[in-house]
Amino acid sequence: MRFAFYGRTSTTRHQDRLSSQGWQRDMADELVVGHGEVVAVYFDAGTSRRIPWRQRPQAAQLMAAASSPESVIDAIVVGEYERAFTGTQFATLYAWCTRHGIQLWLPETSGPVDLGNRDHRALLSLLATQSQREVLRARHRVLAAMHNQATQQGRYLGGRPPYGYQLVDAGPHPNPADARWGRRLQRLAPDPRTAAHVAWMFRQRLAGHSVASIARHLNERGVPCPSRADPDRNRHRTSGAWTLRTVAVILANPRYTGRQTWNRRTTETCGPASTPALSAKVAHPALITEQDFVAAQQIRAARPASDGRPRRFALAGLIHCGVCDRRLDSHWNHGRPTYRCRHGHTSTQRAGQLRPKTLYVREDHLVDEIHIRLRGEGNDGHTELESARTRSSHVAVALRDSGRFVVYDIAGWRLEKIDSS
Repeated sequence: MRFAFYGRTSTTRHQDRLSSQGWQRDMADELVVGHGEVVAVYFDAGTSRRIPWRQRPQAAQLMAAASSPESVIDAIVVGEYERAFTGTQFATLYAWCTRHGIQLWLPETSGPVDLGNRDHRALLSLLATQSQREVLRARHRVLAAMHNQATQQGRYLGGRPPYGYQLVDAGPHPNPADARWGRRLQRLAPDPRTAAHVAWMFRQRLAGHSVASIARHLNERGVPCPSRADPDRNRHRTSGAWTLRTVAVILANPRYTGRQTWNRRTTETCGPASTPALSAKVAHPALITEQDFVAAQQIRAARPASDGRPRRFALAGLIHCGVCDRRLDSHWNHGRPTYRCRHGHTSTQRAGQLRPKTLYVREDHLVDEIHIRLRGEGNDGHTELESARTRSSHVAVALRDSGRFVVYDIAGWRLEKIDSS
């Protein structure tokens, strides 16, 4: 038989590919001896077992090669179940192999897997559970340890240092084995080039200045933004200028009070919200007092809507500017939804003399006109008695269903088809 060997390592920084691939290959060779030989090798380095086979680079190539008409692969062999599968991945791959007439060999079954065998089914169910439990147990232990290191020890746990800080030596590693290898801890210390700018931002915020005005003054003074001040650690970012988001993130970072943090997330996730870990004591020099930091957060807090209701923009993303081809920004004005386009201008920059006039349109006015057009086309069967909010929703749904969007400029509006190419 002609076998294709598949192996995997989770990381490349903490695992030696040659060693890991070597022992996995030895297990596979021992399994197939006397039955055939390995004619192809596929090995994913730095790929989590949680990733489906079709999304792993080498595993996907293996599946493509095995399913091609010119395939020379009769069976797939792995060196260990946990190296290749977790959860329901084995059952999925086994079904795929069955459709293509390919066997799947495991050391745990001492040969080809046969899910028609009751003992094999029980064994594979146990292996899947153990593999998933290994992932969950390792994750829990690592996260629990990192939480303790941050809260009780105030330890720096990696990542880019915040703007205004730099990394300095903090002594030998507390793990004796790591210390013998020469590994050392690091901690945050004020960066003499940028720490004063952070302190200035907090002073301006406490004085009542808006985030936009702070960003604008930083740009006017030529203060380097984080990506320009430390380009090596920010290669994925542009170094153009200060933005509202950059200033807001700095003003909301509790690390500037001298306390270490961990597990702070700046993006929304589908899972349950997690509370960031904050060190119980000061772990590095502070750039601002805790009292001033708390006061700055209260200034940053936005006022709720006067009527307590959420603000809804039915046509968000559906209106394009006829001047610059940007999408119009949603803008709440005088208690109602409106849309505007400032043609690339933001509050962090002074307006240029040649900038076109800001484009502005009320949602209710535009919805009424689009509703008349759609009703004339015969594809909007809603009654005249519907509320303004319901009509806005119906118009938005009709536009999306028909694959159209609104192009608006000072001369009026028109509907255009979305380019699917």
